[in-house]
Amino acid sequence: MGERGVSRLPGGLLAGGFVTNLVATHFHPAGHEDNFPVIFAKYADSDSWVAVHFAQFAGVLLVLGGFLALNRLLRSRGEASLLVACALASTIATVAVWAALQAIDGVALKQSVDAWASASGAEKAIRFADASTVRWAEWGLNSYFRLLLGLTVVLSGLALARTGVAARWLGWAGAVGGVLYMASGVAVGYAGFESSFEGAAGAGAQLLFLVFVVGVLVAGVHSSSR
Repeated sequence: MGERGVSRLPGGLLAGGFVTNLVATHFHPAGHEDNFPVIFAKYADSDSWVAVHFAQFAGVLLVLGGFLALNRLLRSRGEASLLVACALASTIATVAVWAALQAIDGVALKQSVDAWASASGAEKAIRFADASTVRWAEWGLNSYFRLLLGLTVVLSGLALARTGVAARWLGWAGAVGGVLYMASGVAVGYAGFESSFEGAAGAGAQLLFLVFVVGVLVAGVHSSSR
């Protein structure tokens, strides 16, 4: 693949994955995330749950593919080699944890809340305990997924700032967003999905990630048009 194609590819994959995940998340039941009886009932009523999570899975894989393409581009410049190598390792680890998270959240949790919703009598309490255990496992995987994805963005952003492939401030924006996303992962590990700190850190991370994605896309288009 020529350099012109590589230059466009990272931004295209990042943007495509971001939009895919955004659209899929629109159909994801939400609200009262840490109130298990309420949120479990919403999940049980969702007919699109598994499909939504397959779409989210594909969207994040596209994003991670964008980071792999960016990694290849940065390696071709021959600078910041240690940062680039660490970013590659972090991206690969993130793929593995993301797959495990979606298996738990997209399949195991749905099956457990459906079993709870259809149970009665003493069995209902047992099924609720089972679903709660699966939910806590999701918390754990989600926490470490955020840590790894945040680390991937931090390392990629720092490498981008060092190599000067795009505007250096863009790399720093990505790095700060990655740190915020890692912080939100720590918050999930301690307090679940509804802490005020998790909400603030996650919102800041999403905004800076959007800036990073758009910036990489624009830089790629500009580079390929020269």
